[in-house]
Amino acid sequence: MFLKGSFYYINEFYLIFKNQIRKFYLSSSIYNKKISKVDEKVLVYQPSLNILSSLIKYEKQKNKIENFNVKSIWENKNLNYNNFKKLHSFYWLFSIDLKSSNQVTQSIIKNWIKKNQNYETRSWEIDILSKRVIAWISNSKITYDESENNYKNSFNEIISKQVNHLINEINRSSDVNNKMIGCSAIILAGIAYKNKRFLEYGLDLLKKIINSSFDNNYFPKSRNIRQMVFYLKYFILIRELLKDSLNEIPNYLDEIIFYLGQSYDFFWGSFKHDLLFNGNSCSNNKEFDKYLSLFRYKFKSNKFEISGYTILKNKNAILAMDTGSNPGKNFSENYQSGPLSFEFFFKDKKLISNSGYFQNHAHQLNGISRSTATHSTLILDNSSACNFKKNNKGPSIVSKGFKTFDHQVKYEKNYWSIRCSHDGYLSRYGVIHQRNLEFNSNQNILTGKERLIKNKNFKSTNFEIRFHLLPNIKVTRLQDNKSVLIELENSGWRFFSSDGLIEVETGLYFGNKNNYIENQNIFISGITQNDEQLIEWQISKI
Repeated sequence: MFLKGSFYYINEFYLIFKNQIRKFYLSSSIYNKKISKVDEKVLVYQPSLNILSSLIKYEKQKNKIENFNVKSIWENKNLNYNNFKKLHSFYWLFSIDLKSSNQVTQSIIKNWIKKNQNYETRSWEIDILSKRVIAWISNSKITYDESENNYKNSFNEIISKQVNHLINEINRSSDVNNKMIGCSAIILAGIAYKNKRFLEYGLDLLKKIINSSFDNNYFPKSRNIRQMVFYLKYFILIRELLKDSLNEIPNYLDEIIFYLGQSYDFFWGSFKHDLLFNGNSCSNNKEFDKYLSLFRYKFKSNKFEISGYTILKNKNAILAMDTGSNPGKNFSENYQSGPLSFEFFFKDKKLISNSGYFQNHAHQLNGISRSTATHSTLILDNSSACNFKKNNKGPSIVSKGFKTFDHQVKYEKNYWSIRCSHDGYLSRYGVIHQRNLEFNSNQNILTGKERLIKNKNFKSTNFEIRFHLLPNIKVTRLQDNKSVLIELENSGWRFFSSDGLIEVETGLYFGNKNNYIENQNIFISGITQNDEQLIEWQISKI
């Protein structure tokens, strides 16, 4: 134990020392000289802002650049990190009226270059720097046009310098989203300056991202629906930039867009609702749908299973279930422990939901929202089906996970069935949870069969099976202590179970990004028994 602890501290000291040495090197004149090499000095391609509209939330009311305090904009040293990030990424340029003064805009950039022309830890972070390069080049009608040669040379040099830094540092980043943004910035700079080195490096990096971050079904290894949409937006952006600039489009880019497009239709396109599984929140992709229509992308999926998710639907009902195992540790920073959780819709209204995800990793609600209890599934001993390990430098990651197995689906006209099992509680409590959901579409009855399969190391404990509801749904527990009435906007439902104790309690709903509101959830509680248990419940339309 002593040796193990000693090695840990020695390793930590080595990593700290190594990082300090690297910081010193990045701030040195040697490194500054290395990244100051400029290949091409002429901006030859200016992308249409329509191509970037999938990434930018445009304001209806455009701002005038003259409203900014040009001289003091970089003097405020009391900005919190989020505001600092927004300011130095320059994405606010997309909200500027193009009729604004080029001279004022360029003066702001010129002042930024004076203060930040050499590497600086915060303002040269990969995501901030990448967005800045994208914003400057994309808004070149006000950031570059009608400027003097001295300014243009300075602008071109700082773009090249930042991209050189990106190329040097991007592979050290563990954040796959930042890599994708950085990759897009490098490719855009390569296109805009006809810089073969930038373009080839960016496309090679793009291929590496695809090979390392996607599973065999071309779905993100994180199993994160929100990240799937994120990747699709950037892949399409890169494809449209290549197309618009008359560059060749790689086959692997078309291929990944095709498969991600099928996933997009699977999760969103056919029913326009967000499923609150594993780090997802209410996103409303209607603006992205318009973007896809503008650039003539049409995706269609006839599948009912993709990458550990099963979705069955008809014109009235949708039944979605998470039948997948947890992602690997390196892809689990936004994962929620919700094995076999489900959501159920009727006539465009969600009846059974999960609680959603609180995205801010620094907030205590992030950890709470990642627990099994925030999903509509079974929980033993008030504990999650997988364990998380806190990362001192960022979000928690999975330290001990689970596997799902015995997955079977029946998808007939009037009868649906999804069955699956997981072993998340096997080592601690000697229990395998098997869930079987059955839906009779003629009678509008959803039946659940929760089977607790025991092994030799079984340990008795309490169980709860939760059913989370949206905040606007009203519930009434009946006097028989076995039934709960659920009042949906367009229908009434009865929840019933004769197994265990039926209760209603107040919980928290995290469906809206980094926000929460009280909601109600129904739960069945009891004690696990030595023999195999079957807990049945039913939700029927009144």
